[in-house]
Amino acid sequence: MTTSISRRDFIGFLGVGATLPYSTRLIAANRRNFRIRTITAGVKLSSAGDMLSLEDAASFLKKSRGQYEALGYEVQTTRIATQPLAEYLSDWQRSSSQDAIKQLDDFAGEHNVVFNIGPVNSRGQESDEFISWLTEIIANNERINCSLVVASSEVGIDHESINVSAKIMSAISRSTPGGEGNFRFTANAFCPPGSPYFPAAYYNNDAFSIGLESADLLYETFKQSNGVKDATRKLKVNMEAALQPIASQAELISERMSRPYLGIDTSPAPLLDISIGRAIEALSGVPFGSASTLTACAAITDVLKNLDLKSCGYSGLMLPILEDTTLAARAMQGRYSISDLLLFSSVCGTGLDVVPLAGDIPHKDLVALVSDVASLAKKYSKPLSARLFPVPGKKVGDIVKFNNPYLTDSVVMSVD
Repeated sequence: MTTSISRRDFIGFLGVGATLPYSTRLIAANRRNFRIRTITAGVKLSSAGDMLSLEDAASFLKKSRGQYEALGYEVQTTRIATQPLAEYLSDWQRSSSQDAIKQLDDFAGEHNVVFNIGPVNSRGQESDEFISWLTEIIANNERINCSLVVASSEVGIDHESINVSAKIMSAISRSTPGGEGNFRFTANAFCPPGSPYFPAAYYNNDAFSIGLESADLLYETFKQSNGVKDATRKLKVNMEAALQPIASQAELISERMSRPYLGIDTSPAPLLDISIGRAIEALSGVPFGSASTLTACAAITDVLKNLDLKSCGYSGLMLPILEDTTLAARAMQGRYSISDLLLFSSVCGTGLDVVPLAGDIPHKDLVALVSDVASLAKKYSKPLSARLFPVPGKKVGDIVKFNNPYLTDSVVMSVD
């Protein structure tokens, strides 16, 4: 990561925090302890073969990435997400549908983007044929992500889709090495269009949004704070100082390239040692899962929801066990349970995210977990998702290891 600060950053920084003490502003000004996780372009396709729209999105992402990198920002990924699949590939049962998805995957590889085909809810989704069809899409493609909507403001809780999503998770776990294909599938509850984060992302129009990898920004802020009140005050200042220049550049990009800007998903996404668990512990003063963890999660979320900038998507606290070394370690120590994660999701969070489960987990238990997430989302009208990870050949208490460089070692958790 770069340690320099551009003129644009400095101006944005002055506008947000110039009236506060120098020590409060030091973190945001002296170095960037975050990076851009993704610039995600939404596309509304006329068909799965609408290459003109896809080429336009890929060109937009290449130019946008270059502009941010010219300002000294590190951009980890660029991504494309479509509208719901049935709107541009209405008949999944046609033999050509797998080829159409493969073409999208090939396009993503050619342009070095990650691709989301949107929510895959379709007629006939309760059939074994649909389960096999979607499992093959995940198993046979490297960059394709997708979701199944299991709860929404329009239909409430969709029990059929919950049942189908559980079947898909089990099938993917059996069909991909280590069950890692479930990294690219989630059950989506009340997630709005426009989020930059995968696999729940989808868009209803040509637009773009931004996601950050900013857990270290929180950690550094909390290390230099005295109590929750002081920490949250400083966090708001530091996050606005860090994010405002990114938002200002996004507005310029939107104007120059005529693509609507939807905002920043303010969720402080972690990645392995860039740990949100470590940041929460710095605020609470105790290991993650101990008493006061809930208070810390709620305090952070309150800041994320009240930043003075345009936001979108989850804009909450992500707790992905297998993507965060601290969360994974505390799970191995037995310091929290799946029920605790659901409790934390009531005040923050994205639901149950990359939770390692037994490979032979009963179908009813997967259904129960997805149902709980859907019920929480409906109760609080908030975006949550269930990205569950049955690991083939592993039982509760077993240590799990993965070949995926974005996943860390942890332990298979019990549903009970």
